[in-house]
Amino acid sequence: MTGRYDKYTQFDIDYPADRVLRITFNRPETYNSVNAEAHTQLTNIWRDIDADPDICAVVVTGTGKAFSSGGDFEMIEEMIADDVVRAATWKEAKDLVYNVVNCNKPIVSAINGVAVGAGLVVGILADVSIAGKSAKIVDGHTRLGVAAGDVACIIWPLLCGMAKAKYYLMTCRPVSGEEADRIGLVSMCVEDDELQSTALEIASELANGAPSAIRWTKYALNNWLRMAGPAFDTSTALEMLGFAGREVKEGLSSLQEKRKPDFPKSSPV
Repeated sequence: MTGRYDKYTQFDIDYPADRVLRITFNRPETYNSVNAEAHTQLTNIWRDIDADPDICAVVVTGTGKAFSSGGDFEMIEEMIADDVVRAATWKEAKDLVYNVVNCNKPIVSAINGVAVGAGLVVGILADVSIAGKSAKIVDGHTRLGVAAGDVACIIWPLLCGMAKAKYYLMTCRPVSGEEADRIGLVSMCVEDDELQSTALEIASELANGAPSAIRWTKYALNNWLRMAGPAFDTSTALEMLGFAGREVKEGLSSLQEKRKPDFPKSSPV
């Protein structure tokens, strides 16, 4: 293997099977939260995977008790304080989703524990998403005080229907692995101790299948997501607009202080 992935220092990257690349979120002390550098790397890595002739499938998972807890507090504080940071993050948030959608290699996610935010983008957008029974999928945006951006509007309604999407995205209630499987939010749910082996088995099967047939099937099916592009672009723009508002400041403070938020009771819109 070449040093193509040496620059992606925010993740553990290995090759658990022939022609299979594995990306592991590895900040267990923060439940695998994503800082600004990790967000940039997670956005860009899919272009390198797409161009890598030695890789035919990808597994994404997390270390310890979480898949990923999303953007860390420092990253959120920078977005609140600086419009330049917000603009750059908006572009990255869009590129992250579109880069995963357009990556020609099949992606398998092994969702262990909490999955929120930027990590959840990859977990839910994966071509085969596998949740352990202890998985806890949470969108989290409105709890923070911003519109549901990231991957919410492009794929939740397609996977689990508009009624369920609105319920979970507006309330931020967690979805267990079993419930995610029942409503179609993930491909399947397995016992926690079978999660990694199941993901690797499926990734290896895909890596050893007919590569063009599998990649073209992914490309064609992902046109459903591309058609949702305008709704997705709107959602990310409104999310970033929220980072310039007053609600996100209370949302962040309440998370840092581990208390219930006290949002303003009126809105300018």
